[in-house]
Amino acid sequence: MLNKFSNTFTTLLLVVVFTALVLINNLLFSSVRLDLTEDQVYSLSEGSKQILQEIDEPIHLYFFYSDKASNGMTSLRNYANRVESLLQEYASASDGKIILHQIDPVPFSEAEDRANQFGLTGATLGNGGDAVYLGLAGSNAYNDEKTIAFFDPQQESFLEYEISKLIYQLSDPKQVSVTVISDLPIMGGQNPMTGRMDPAWTIFTQLEQLYKVQKLGNDASSVPADTDVLMLVNPSGYNEELQFSIDQYAMQGGKVIAFVDPHSEADPMAAMGGAGGSDLTKLLTSWGVEFDPSQVVLDAASGLDIRTQSGVARHMGYLGLQGDLLDGDDVVTSGLDVINAASVGALHQIKDAQTQWTPLIHSSSNTDLIDSATYGVTRDVEDLSKNFNAKEQRYTLAARIAGKAKSAFEQIPDGVEAEDFVAQTDQLNVIVVADTDLLTDRFWGSQSNFFGQTVFTPFANNGDFVTNAVENLGGSNALISVRSRGTFARPFEVVEQLTVQAEKRFREKEQVLQQELQQTEQQLAQLQGQQAENGMLVLSEQQQQAVDQFMQKKIDIRKELREVRHQLDMDIENLGSLLKLLNIAVAPLLLVLLLGFVARLSRKKASRGQL
Repeated sequence: MLNKFSNTFTTLLLVVVFTALVLINNLLFSSVRLDLTEDQVYSLSEGSKQILQEIDEPIHLYFFYSDKASNGMTSLRNYANRVESLLQEYASASDGKIILHQIDPVPFSEAEDRANQFGLTGATLGNGGDAVYLGLAGSNAYNDEKTIAFFDPQQESFLEYEISKLIYQLSDPKQVSVTVISDLPIMGGQNPMTGRMDPAWTIFTQLEQLYKVQKLGNDASSVPADTDVLMLVNPSGYNEELQFSIDQYAMQGGKVIAFVDPHSEADPMAAMGGAGGSDLTKLLTSWGVEFDPSQVVLDAASGLDIRTQSGVARHMGYLGLQGDLLDGDDVVTSGLDVINAASVGALHQIKDAQTQWTPLIHSSSNTDLIDSATYGVTRDVEDLSKNFNAKEQRYTLAARIAGKAKSAFEQIPDGVEAEDFVAQTDQLNVIVVADTDLLTDRFWGSQSNFFGQTVFTPFANNGDFVTNAVENLGGSNALISVRSRGTFARPFEVVEQLTVQAEKRFREKEQVLQQELQQTEQQLAQLQGQQAENGMLVLSEQQQQAVDQFMQKKIDIRKELREVRHQLDMDIENLGSLLKLLNIAVAPLLLVLLLGFVARLSRKKASRGQL
């Protein structure tokens, strides 16, 4: 009787202690989390945490997710849970500055109307054709609104970046100021070769629609103080005062995009046979970049076909860069299909440079280098092919440079007025592109007249590349540091390996059986095709026996084929059965045995205490 009372009391005590611990955990340790995933996909990076710390006014985030309409869509629901968990992590780490609202926009509800007002995209995937929403809207104290129309599972690696960018834009809503320094006719003007007025380059008209853009010539003396992103296009002939100003702008954390070129075809000098190349050696060297303006990269694998007087020929200096030549892990180049460029140079990281080097665009390995002066006077593309000698080397055509760097100047130059001198930095943020021609219209789009309006139709992603770069660098250093992360969905590597091994074992046998089956069917068709003169099928007894044998052989072969194909999945089925056995039977059994062992020890201790 006493033992029964003791066991009951112990059970009640355990329930009380468990409940108390749960309450204490929820009250005191709700913000404490442990992320055991391989790439820490449920944790915020240091850049995101810094963005949250710099929020001044509360930001409301509205997470629209069609929970009911997505019933049965396992993959989408798993990804929605991933997004929701990450948003809760933002709210938890923000000290109350992020206010998260979770909304299920059921059809014909006010919540759905609100999602449409924010401009969110509803995909028609649900039961009965209902729209499924999986997006985010945010608003700040100034009624500014930003949205992520739909969380694409294919872009999961950039999930944290997109959310952090939205929060940053709401916490610092001022317009990004872009300063462009160039002597190329990027803003249009009179063409000295034709005498006609050329329009502004489309890339820069698009930038003007998104940002505050101001243009300076190469004779400028300094970088404007309000510059958020500095864009250098074919820099050449810079005076020392301007070079020092650019250097100090970068040393003080300014963001720079430099388009350098061994042969800028938009330069009027290049059209007349001159090299038209860039000269930024002093600054590039201090950033850890080596660029030879006298060398042009020829790429046989990426060359574009152009129309010549003799027909269509491949131009090894005009490149269509796509696929694995574009870095899929950087937000600037991820998701782009093709970037067209011309007379591109090669970038190299200087040995022992302290800066971090991230290639964004590569050439193929089927390449050669040609002198830029020779390239500039070569009019026949066939001559480029004749003199091509593959080096089997892959060149970097665009790169992101970040981190530690020293100034290109040891001290303030004589005659230059400057209040402070920064000798080195830990926050260099530069993107260098070894081409300027990718900015010109003819390499990435075509123009047509539509009822008096000029319509520009892109056939390459050059404009997206430049916009992505400005948008990325236009944010804070914290936002730039938020790069691609791991993915939540993990492949079944063991299953994939078993599949490959099974196919290797059985594929050859399957092919042999297929050939036997084909031969049997051909012989059977020949026998059955024998006809008498009157058109009736006439078969002798021996022929009929042969037909029956072939029919039986055909049945046997098809049966063996089914068995072989079944064997392809046998190992996977066995693995699945083993996992089910471990999870359903073995693991609970071990747990029961462990609990029984613990209970037995407890009873022994209790009996000893009574003695």
